[in-house]
Amino acid sequence: MNSVEPIREKNDIVNFVEYLKERNERDFILAMTGFYSGYRISDLLSLKVKDFRDRDYFYFREQKTNKQTKILINPELKKAANEYIYCNYLRDNEYMFKSQKGYNQPITRQRAYVILSSAAKAIGLQGSFGTHSLRKTMGYHYYKQTKDVVTLKMIFNHSSIDVTLLYIGVTQDIINKQLKDFKLF
Repeated sequence: MNSVEPIREKNDIVNFVEYLKERNERDFILAMTGFYSGYRISDLLSLKVKDFRDRDYFYFREQKTNKQTKILINPELKKAANEYIYCNYLRDNEYMFKSQKGYNQPITRQRAYVILSSAAKAIGLQGSFGTHSLRKTMGYHYYKQTKDVVTLKMIFNHSSIDVTLLYIGVTQDIINKQLKDFKLF
């Protein structure tokens, strides 16, 4: 399994979400949900319309850890998701990221990967990009903005702060900077 990177430049995030919004609003909402919640793709894909509609918090059990979670829905995400729900007349029992195949099934993890990696490639993002890049991007920018790795560790349910810093790519940034500035002579 290849390691994927966060999107480090805010301008690239803007280009990424604008690209998705122009092509498919569902995919735009998927990216926004990943960027603002920090959830794993498996948890994102299990969300239904009722998890968004006029809600202030997400409540559910994480698939990987089986831990119950409650996290605030960012106001930007809440606004975009509710517009999508109401403009498309979505019902509460429908999956938020519904596939066109089958009856009321979410898109697959593989389809999410294709959507997201294709968008990254289309806007010229360098490096390895995948479904975890949404989660890592949220973590990277949350940390850069707040420097609060303790809360980020709790959001991600990681075992240690070191794991969180490594996961979001900050450790690699520090190593790269140190090596760049390193001189023997």
